[in-house]
Amino acid sequence: QVQLVESGGGLVQAGGSLRLSCAASGVIFSIYVMGWYRQAPGKQRELVASIRSGGGINYADSVKGRFTISRDNAKNTVYLQMNSLKPEDAAVYYCNAKRLFDDYWGQGTQVTVSS
Repeated sequence: QVQLVESGGGLVQAGGSLRLSCAASGVIFSIYVMGWYRQAPGKQRELVASIRSGGGINYADSVKGRFTISRDNAKNTVYLQMNSLKPEDAAVYYCNAKRLFDDYWGQGTQVTVSS
């Protein structure tokens, strides 16, 4: 059974930082593309950042220079370091594991940014 468990969300002031973690189980973690998505109320879910098994990284334009995605294949964990947070970054953040026809999601973790 595949499980993705996010942690690290919370309330932070604008300009602050948070580090999200997503621990995966039930998959061969190292071969999956891991991603972080977010969904704010009334908006569509959007890709924040993704990292391929070989380390290739993609960021949404809105977070470039502020967020950093990384993965530790030995720990089956992907991270999202979020710096210089803005009120518009507030959303539920979801971890995703994708490979060919496999597409798995975590339950989400809330990030709230106060202005």
